[in-house]
Amino acid sequence: MSHAEPSPTPVGDRPPTLCEVFATTAADGAATGFVLAQLGSRPGPVLWVQDRVSRREGGRPSARGLAAALGHPLDVLYLEVGRAVDVLWAMEEALGCAALSIVIGEVWGDPPALGFTATKRLAIRSEARGVAAWLLRRAAAPDLSAARERWRVSSQPALPHPDDPRTPGEALWLAELFRSRGRRTGIWVARRDTTTRRSAPDSPPMRETRSGSRTKDGPDRTGTILRLAARPGGFGSLGTQTGFAPDLRAVSDGSAVA
Repeated sequence: MSHAEPSPTPVGDRPPTLCEVFATTAADGAATGFVLAQLGSRPGPVLWVQDRVSRREGGRPSARGLAAALGHPLDVLYLEVGRAVDVLWAMEEALGCAALSIVIGEVWGDPPALGFTATKRLAIRSEARGVAAWLLRRAAAPDLSAARERWRVSSQPALPHPDDPRTPGEALWLAELFRSRGRRTGIWVARRDTTTRRSAPDSPPMRETRSGSRTKDGPDRTGTILRLAARPGGFGSLGTQTGFAPDLRAVSDGSAVA
């Protein structure tokens, strides 16, 4: 394998399936940026599930940070769970909801629950329901998995900023596709395609405020993060029996509350 130009078919434009992305170091945020660059044009919020160690070591997603990185607001349904098996359960249930644009799960290390059978279930569910699933792996080894694509991503020196060459601009990633079903493996220096950013809606959506009243977002809208509380066996707010229930303490002012 050798370095080459980015693949002519972006990952986000391919049929939805399960993909895995491994961070080369636990503190490297390149894997997260790479996954976010695959959001594509599918409408709907993102479901983001983290186990507790991933949240503690890497932090929670920030609405303002995501909007700044993507160039457009992003609505996230966020769920923190205690164990890897809970991440997998939440992902599998959420993949049955066509209202979601993508499901992201973060798992730390190499837990026994994350094996071939679990990933096979996620891949089948993702492909059957047409919702893409991404597993973010940190401090992990690429053991046996049914993920259709498996990536190893690390940070590269950023491009110069167009307004000030002395400061960093667009992020660059060294992306290695080391296992794939359906296309050739390889290594690419990649970046987010800024020409395919989703435009903001003409009519700003309604959202909940701290007081519970409804208001319209202004032109500086940064997106929302709604924190969910796990409630196995319950009916959630995703339009199907997902086992999620909204945490009533959730706010949409650009951050989630603990």
